[in-house]
Amino acid sequence: MLVLLKTIREAIAHWWSEFTLQTRLMAAATLIVSLLMSGLTFWAVNTIQEDARLNDTRFGRDLGILLATNVSPLIAENNLSEVARFSERFFENTSSVRYMLYADKEGKIFFGLPFWQSEVQNSLTIERRIQLPPDYASNTELPMIRQHRTPNGEVTDVFVPLTQKGKNLGVLAIGINPNPTVVTSSHLTRDVTIAVFVSIWVMVILGGVINALTITQPIKELVVGVKNIAAGNFKQRIDLPLGGELGELISSFNEMAERLESYEEQNIEELTAEKAKLETLVSTIADGAVLLDTNLQVILVNPTAKRIFGWENSNSNVVGDNVLYHLPQEVTSELTRPLYQMAKDEGDKEGAHFRVTLNQPTNRTVRILLTTVLDQYRESVKGIAMTVQDITREVELNEAKSHFISNVSHELRTPLFNIKSFIETLHEYGEDLNEEQRKEFLETANNETDRLTRLVNDVLELSRLESSCRIYHFEALDIVQPIEQTLRTYQLNAKDKGIELIQEVEPDLPPVLGHYDLLLQVFANLVGNALKFTSSGGKVAIRAYLLNTEENSHTHNQTPQVRIEVSDTGIGIAQEDQDAIFERFFRVENRVHTLEGTGLGLSIVRNIIEKHHTTVHLVSEVGVGTTFWFNLAVFQHKEEVTTEKVPVLPESSELENSTTASLL
Repeated sequence: MLVLLKTIREAIAHWWSEFTLQTRLMAAATLIVSLLMSGLTFWAVNTIQEDARLNDTRFGRDLGILLATNVSPLIAENNLSEVARFSERFFENTSSVRYMLYADKEGKIFFGLPFWQSEVQNSLTIERRIQLPPDYASNTELPMIRQHRTPNGEVTDVFVPLTQKGKNLGVLAIGINPNPTVVTSSHLTRDVTIAVFVSIWVMVILGGVINALTITQPIKELVVGVKNIAAGNFKQRIDLPLGGELGELISSFNEMAERLESYEEQNIEELTAEKAKLETLVSTIADGAVLLDTNLQVILVNPTAKRIFGWENSNSNVVGDNVLYHLPQEVTSELTRPLYQMAKDEGDKEGAHFRVTLNQPTNRTVRILLTTVLDQYRESVKGIAMTVQDITREVELNEAKSHFISNVSHELRTPLFNIKSFIETLHEYGEDLNEEQRKEFLETANNETDRLTRLVNDVLELSRLESSCRIYHFEALDIVQPIEQTLRTYQLNAKDKGIELIQEVEPDLPPVLGHYDLLLQVFANLVGNALKFTSSGGKVAIRAYLLNTEENSHTHNQTPQVRIEVSDTGIGIAQEDQDAIFERFFRVENRVHTLEGTGLGLSIVRNIIEKHHTTVHLVSEVGVGTTFWFNLAVFQHKEEVTTEKVPVLPESSELENSTTASLL
């Protein structure tokens, strides 16, 4: 039984918890109103019943007094027969009297209606008495009234003293039935009130059940569904068999969820595609890119940034970590404060840039640009974009340009000063000079002018070669011709310096694909440099030979190739200078401080050779000599331009055995 009560109590509690606050308040308000109305109704019923009782009391008292007045003289005369006849007529004619009893002053009943029977005087005779209050004898002139319930209903008892000429003869007891109309009305009112109260609560309970099943539950399902939709769960559906407005609402909700799910799938596909495009774009840009959130954690980093900061071989993935934990020390010390200021929206929203020299993993100079990523309203910071530019080449070029400007300024100033000096001397003292002196001054001015012309021509030639607007046409070329022309040009210069010029050209070489004037300039620069850096008694050689099948296979090129070499027995080039020898404005005399030059000759050579889709190389040893060499493709009758493949060169040790050693 206790388990059943507990189960019922739990069920009621669960059922009550399903109601919304509004429903509970309505139920409480209904209870209060129903209780109030029921209380007022019962109060009205009780008031009516009290009035009815009061009327019954007054009626009984008046009726008792009237009857007592009529029978008192008969009782005083002891005319009981007449008392009996009068009482019977009175009882029969008065429907509201239930009983009539006559008792003497000791309370012994001597006559009564309707249950009176003649007494038989024997030893078994039962005496009937009326139990009166102890103080009734002191108030014999006033009737006593009471009401009590009997199995046949409520009765109003009226006790009227019987007196005659001040003498107490006994008491008359009359039982008065209540007014049947009033009783019926009060009972009907009570029953209707109870019925209304019960009906109200039945309706409240039924309404609560219907509300829970048809309104509250669907609304709660809708609330849960809306919360799931707001949380991003667009697969949420509501399956309740309802009609009407709630059914339409549920149907519309399911349709909305389906559309949102479809839009989400489309948006995910588009966002995935856009993200892939963005990542591809970021990964292919030349500059390093690092995207940070407001906690300075790395969200995205491209391969260029990994290479610059040495993160390629890092065991830990930098994405998701604080960027300051992985940056080089030089960068960390420079960027820590600006990054935290920008993340807290305390710095300049336009960004900042820094120039840092890195020692690890390699020596390089970088420019770092910090830019805040703002929201669509450009009010709050959502992240920081870090752009890393490797400006090592730029720094080197600026340094080289500074050296070049210094060198060219010196080279220009010296001949200009000489020209000006000799011309001023001729102008002012020409008449005092003899013919031989004037001729010597003019020859010196002419040589200095040629020197200026060469300097300007070198600068213009390099600019022309590096310009992408110039198109060169290549054709079949006998390589012997530019070699012989170069040797003829420098024959006298070599003889003056006591240097032997050697030509070693393999007979019957096939024509190569090239540009005559450009190759002639290459030979002129290489031979000129060789003569300049070779002492008297040395040798300068130009070789040309066809690579055999095995040597050509080393180049991974199926087209036959001719190798060109320019060797000397000069001062050689130090190993630390060999990587920079082809750079613009670089001069070996920057190291040895001996010979003049603009530092543009070998840069011109490299550009011309690259125009021929090949590469120039060198092998050098200080105090032994230097060999420059490159390969040219043999002309093929079916092709008009050279192939795009860049040949792979043989090992330097092989070249040393075949070139430098032969000069010695």
